[in-house]
Amino acid sequence: MRHLTRILFFLFLGLFTSVVCSQEKPNSNFDMRDTHKSIYDTVKKAESKIAKIDQYQIYTLEHDTIIADTSLTIQKLYKQNYLRKDTFGLLPFANIGQTYNTLNYGLTSFDPYPEFGFKAKHFNFLEANQIQYYKVATPFTELFFNTSIGKGQNVDSFLTLNTSENLNFSIAYRGLRSEGKYINSLTSTGNFRFTASYQTKNKRYILNYHMTYQDILNEENGGITTPENFESDDPDYNNRQRLQVYLTDARSFLKGRRFFIDHAFRVNRESANNNLFVTHQFNYENKDFEYTQPTVVSTVGTTQVLRFGEPYVYSNINDQTHFNKLYNKFGLAYENVLLGKFYFYVDDFRSNYYYNRVIINTDPVTGVQDIIPSNMSQNINNLGGQYEYQKDRWKGRFLYSRSITNQSLSNLDAFVNYHVNDKIQLEAQYQNINKLPNFNYNLFQSSFLEYNWSNNFKNEKINSLQVSVLNPWLSLSAQYTILNDHLYFFDAATDEEKANYTQIIKPAQYNNAINYLSVKAAKEFVLGHFALDNNVLYQNVQQTDLVLNVPEFVTRNTFYYTNYLFKKALYLQTGITFNYFTSYFGNNYNPVLGEFFVQQDKKIGNYTNFDFFINARIRQTRLFFKIEHFDAALGANNYYSAPDNPYRDLTIRFGLVWNFFQ
Repeated sequence: MRHLTRILFFLFLGLFTSVVCSQEKPNSNFDMRDTHKSIYDTVKKAESKIAKIDQYQIYTLEHDTIIADTSLTIQKLYKQNYLRKDTFGLLPFANIGQTYNTLNYGLTSFDPYPEFGFKAKHFNFLEANQIQYYKVATPFTELFFNTSIGKGQNVDSFLTLNTSENLNFSIAYRGLRSEGKYINSLTSTGNFRFTASYQTKNKRYILNYHMTYQDILNEENGGITTPENFESDDPDYNNRQRLQVYLTDARSFLKGRRFFIDHAFRVNRESANNNLFVTHQFNYENKDFEYTQPTVVSTVGTTQVLRFGEPYVYSNINDQTHFNKLYNKFGLAYENVLLGKFYFYVDDFRSNYYYNRVIINTDPVTGVQDIIPSNMSQNINNLGGQYEYQKDRWKGRFLYSRSITNQSLSNLDAFVNYHVNDKIQLEAQYQNINKLPNFNYNLFQSSFLEYNWSNNFKNEKINSLQVSVLNPWLSLSAQYTILNDHLYFFDAATDEEKANYTQIIKPAQYNNAINYLSVKAAKEFVLGHFALDNNVLYQNVQQTDLVLNVPEFVTRNTFYYTNYLFKKALYLQTGITFNYFTSYFGNNYNPVLGEFFVQQDKKIGNYTNFDFFINARIRQTRLFFKIEHFDAALGANNYYSAPDNPYRDLTIRFGLVWNFFQ
């Protein structure tokens, strides 16, 4: 993949060289101190054209558009990480590029179609609806860099240009290599993206295209075997390489590629009060998950154990799961300037989830055979309709779809936004989803005997209502979700097996209802050059058994100072961030499945986490310096991301984001 990335990059660079000279060349004296007027220095020849900042547009398939922004705000600090988004509600593991434990269940999204699974490996996997498209006045580049833990680095390079007013290309590559502090915890990932956007001059035909190649490699150590050594005050274990782990040479590898097209054609020649569109969306994707473990027997102290139970083979385990998906959606849309937009469609979803073998297990007593098939396929057709309205202060969307094939799935999604005035917005969204189970709940094969199953679980039913109030003084949101026939993984090991450090993870379906409530508040207090930014989350779960486990409170509070220095040549931002969540039975992680599972043996949480930062902006460059979890050296070693998986120690990080508009 890396060779392919280099080839595509140089091909694109050649294209850039050949066409950039045909563009209007902007002034190179760029000054972001006047971003609202121009992205270039206003000291230039009067006849030169100035590209406005709002000519650098970033948009999604849902037509949500933002403008390129090189300012330094507290939100930019929150997004200066591996995922490049605000991770409030996510708890990272010890090394960058490993998985995240989900503290805020409200971050979970649902799709009525069956998915590949291996959800713990997908936090950095960019799905089709996460890809952004661009329209820019001049070539626009962004370079992202962050130091990692141990040897390595985290980079994200991006370039986009319009070869004409109607045609845009972008190319980007995000790469990470991080050694980590613990034995067998190295991460190496790559996300390549290429997009193309085109529209005719009269906007009669519009096309958005992207392709992605992504790979996520993690060395898997299965967690530490003796937490008491980690929690002790013995300075010998400050060197985390001295802590014993369950797996010394295992690794997981997720890779995938996708080709995506979304385009629309207006039937009437010119845009009018009434417009008719023909639409089509195409998505071809394949994914592969591989788990390898050369050494099967683990060591705890001086005792040899089988961490995942009896295997078929006692060395060089190599489990591979494959997935292909082909999706087509054909639609017809009618748009009226007064009534809104009516959209009707039919789609075709075809998938194949497969292995390269059939497993037959025979009961030695009864002689009954348990057959684990080699594949599971789905051919699904849906009929759907969507209504969109946007006028004055109102914006709304109503979608309903239902299968017309044998599978029973449906999706109802209603959203409304109302601008009370220029400062206050009200939002509400209701979802009712009848979801087919992800494939790895119903079928899984492994070289470990107990990790093979073929099931026929019922559909999950999700009812969710969200309301939000957005204003400059206080942002408040609430979510109430009812889950029926909820699917999850749990540890099926007996007490005797657990005493022998054996972990047997199985899927299960909860027959009772789960009621989930969350309330989130965000408020920033500003006094002169000082500010206090607060995010508080409250969660409550009503259930008969402990299946959906979340902390009751999660909070993040940042106290910081900002000011201009050196005649406003440098903008400074410095302060301290406090993170905390109450103790709860946090889900544990299983590398064979690439999934989290429910456990009730050990609570995590109830520890403080302080970060110190000094950031600066010089013209269009943002610099970040951060000391993460600096109180780790002062308090007890009781900080975990999951049972057996410690959270990060004190870590010093440096990063930057550099933008070019020429």
